[in-house]
Amino acid sequence: MAAKERARWWEARRAANRKPATYRCPLCGELLPALSEHMLLFPEGDHSRRRHAHTDCVLRARREGRLPTRDEFERAHAPASAPGPARPGALLNVFRRRR
Repeated sequence: MAAKERARWWEARRAANRKPATYRCPLCGELLPALSEHMLLFPEGDHSRRRHAHTDCVLRARREGRLPTRDEFERAHAPASAPGPARPGALLNVFRRRR
């Protein structure tokens, strides 16, 4: 990923696009037709910096730990004395639907 696309955490959702455009997946660098199944990635929730990515690339990056959610980032960087139940992140619903 390019330096401007680096982020501490990511938000993602399925994309629904009927525009006949082609994007470049920031994860693999390959072309991505907008009409194909894919996802939108938002670095640190910033929707103005959205990136279109292949669904399989997003799932692979998630498994490898390269696209942490906000909840995952906050848990990993929270002080040891900060208790709190872990709640499912927004990406969890996407992964459940893919199974």
